[in-house]
Amino acid sequence: MGSDGIGALDGIKRIATEEAYAPPDLIARYKQLIRDGVTGDAGFESLMGYFLFNNSERTNAIVDRLQDLGQRRLADMDATGVARQIISLTAPGLQVFDADTAAGLAISYNDQLAEAVGTHADRFTGLAAVAPHAPSAAAKELERAVNHLGLRGAIVNSHTQGEYLDDEKFWPLFEAAESLGVPVYLHPQTPPPSMIKPLLESGLDGAIYGFAVETGMHLLRIIMSGVFDRFPKLKLVVGHLGEAIPYWLFRVDFFHRGIVSTGRYERLKPLKLKPSDYMKRNVYVTSSGMAWEPVIMYARSVLGADRVLYAMDYPYQYQPEEVLVTDHLPISQPELKQFYQSTAQQVFGI
Repeated sequence: MGSDGIGALDGIKRIATEEAYAPPDLIARYKQLIRDGVTGDAGFESLMGYFLFNNSERTNAIVDRLQDLGQRRLADMDATGVARQIISLTAPGLQVFDADTAAGLAISYNDQLAEAVGTHADRFTGLAAVAPHAPSAAAKELERAVNHLGLRGAIVNSHTQGEYLDDEKFWPLFEAAESLGVPVYLHPQTPPPSMIKPLLESGLDGAIYGFAVETGMHLLRIIMSGVFDRFPKLKLVVGHLGEAIPYWLFRVDFFHRGIVSTGRYERLKPLKLKPSDYMKRNVYVTSSGMAWEPVIMYARSVLGADRVLYAMDYPYQYQPEEVLVTDHLPISQPELKQFYQSTAQQVFGI
């Protein structure tokens, strides 16, 4: 039995699907980038500077937990009744480095994660880090990570130095993911310099709002680009219950139809389906950081119960008592098993 009376559910394993880690080498590299002031990315420097140099009890605990792939992480899982974590490299991942450096680090960090997964195969599943700005290398590394290391998908931390995955130069990664039958997890990071100013100056650039604004836009860009017409079996996973996009789907469908017919935007082309159809066919959303019954139930009603799965957002939002919120959703036991376990097993091939 974990803290606050959290224990195993009868016949159900809680699988948490958006759980972060960071090798000590990556933490050191982030610190050096901030000290050198060479990124030109105010969001990265603000957010990671806070976590890595603030030296408060809270930030130190988060950074320590990020680097642990052993007993501390397992103890925290036990305290929240989490049977398995889907672990991926923390934002912004490798996307702040130059392409060659990022591609090389992806190999090293995936090897490290795969070793930890092998040691704790009954508790850990891993997603591969990739360098989107080295598209061919990213596809090749995903194939290696899945076929030789046993990792179960890829993590992409939204924009890559201000560029988005709707650009066809990035699509070798999508092609590889579809071919391998594994998902791409689109995880937030702070907005790029081109859009961050009004968010940063008001303290809204991070998880409070800016993450959702930037990543929700990225998701829509991917849909509107025709990615899912090109790769109809591609699976995309998005956290925080879809970064608010489920709430907007009626309006997105309505205006997409009208805008396309005008020819107003060169890049906006007709799609085979409505934008909402791709959300229901190709996109899965997780409850990471959103332990709130009304919005979980809304996402289930709009997208389908089989499109919504559980995540905690460890260690950034490690709140053991939040598991009790999802334990008591007004759904049947088979539906709760679907939310916690079986959809995750299907999506990630567990």
